[in-house]
Amino acid sequence: MQGITKRFPGVTALNDVSLMVDEGEIHAVVGENGAGKSTLMNVLSGVFAHGSFEGEILFDGKKCVFHGIPDSERLGIVIIHQELALVPNMSIAENMFLGNERGVYFKLNWDETKKRAAEYMEMVGLRESPDTLIKDIGVGKQQLVEIAKALSKNVKLLILDEPTASLNEDDSQKLLKLLLEFKARGMTSILISHKLGEVSQVADHITIIRDGAVIETLDNKTDEVSEWRIIRGMVGREMTDRFPGREGNVGEVYFEVKDWTVFHPLYAGRKVCEDININVRRGEVVGISGLMGAGRTELAMSLFGKSYGSDITGKVFINGREVKLRNVSDAIAHKLAYVTEDRKGNGLVLSNPIRVNNTLASLENVSNFGVLDKDKEISVSKDINNKLGVKLSSIEQHVSNLSGGNQQKVLLTKWMLSEPEVLILDEPTRGIDVGAKYEIYRIINELVADDKAILMISSEMPELLGMCDRIYVMNEGRIVGEFTREEATSELIMASIIRSVNS
Repeated sequence: MQGITKRFPGVTALNDVSLMVDEGEIHAVVGENGAGKSTLMNVLSGVFAHGSFEGEILFDGKKCVFHGIPDSERLGIVIIHQELALVPNMSIAENMFLGNERGVYFKLNWDETKKRAAEYMEMVGLRESPDTLIKDIGVGKQQLVEIAKALSKNVKLLILDEPTASLNEDDSQKLLKLLLEFKARGMTSILISHKLGEVSQVADHITIIRDGAVIETLDNKTDEVSEWRIIRGMVGREMTDRFPGREGNVGEVYFEVKDWTVFHPLYAGRKVCEDININVRRGEVVGISGLMGAGRTELAMSLFGKSYGSDITGKVFINGREVKLRNVSDAIAHKLAYVTEDRKGNGLVLSNPIRVNNTLASLENVSNFGVLDKDKEISVSKDINNKLGVKLSSIEQHVSNLSGGNQQKVLLTKWMLSEPEVLILDEPTRGIDVGAKYEIYRIINELVADDKAILMISSEMPELLGMCDRIYVMNEGRIVGEFTREEATSELIMASIIRSVNS
């Protein structure tokens, strides 16, 4: 890619960017949210058609003109976006050949479809029936379906945008191993990731992008490649600590859960949470660790006004008094907030302005006698976005046009404006870069300094160890361990999970 410049109204997303990827290598592209990584890959894959940007693309020595994704795929350039493009109620085989069907005219050849699907599934190590519905497999396996789908298009250059963002450590390592196997077979890959340890583990070259421009490209064999050097290039400054310091200010128990049991909403008799007993004090960050499928999100959503589960039993206490949280409105009324892990699906209305998203959970605070006071909403929105440092052109800007880190901040503003005393943060930094993470951590510290009680779910062990005063360990729907900040180590946490499996 040579001299790529891409402009959107009011902003230059890419400014004279050049990128060279060698055949048969894994080339990582890193940068903060909004740096231009995904935009650059959208140019390469034909999402942004020729003529909508300046510069040129050369593939295998030949100049390319892509008017759409089919043009790039015909040459073997396939992109897998962070938001997986699979149809939940269709089978693996149907998804794999959707838009690339096997058969003639209006007659599909199902035998060939399933046979070919099974072959590609074998190549990526996916041991499921081709008839299995997408909704019945986990996120890690769905990612493998996307890769198998790419293989079915005779991929030569595979672009992966944050492929491990939603995966646990085990699934992430399996995926990285698969990329190395592809490399051994001669396939070329471009990897966008915020997980710098993974980047250093598998990439041959690492290109750092900041503010729409290439800062440098590192050779993982000859250059001194460290996480701190990459971070310095990404954020443009030294970061001496990943986690901002916090003064201890832990008070009395404010939020407590006793004997909490939740059953699956669809499968009768299947427990997803069993006899959970936890508490959070004022001014305290309490983490919940566990492998994917441990029941952490199910617990969080069930506590938030029973927005998940059925036949829920147990008690919730706030400030020493038992409360009945029958629905989300009850939870909000009792000053409880839930920051979902799925900001695009359940947290924000992407097609609405930032201003509207800010006040969704606290409309009564910007209304008079049930009528929205738009002037007050504008004032409140400007104040909260300024306080949290959201990078925006205007509060009328649609949330869909913000970077992941800024979307996450808008999601936090939505709940901060509801003036909660207890915040449940479910994967609060998923899919955002190290600089944006630091800003989220800073906001969390400000909240606990204001005596808020915070329950934080995270799949990133360093995040839990760096931010939490205490950590509960959860596995198969049960609490299997509890550690103070001083006691907690990744080894002890994993050991408590393994003991619970073997007991």
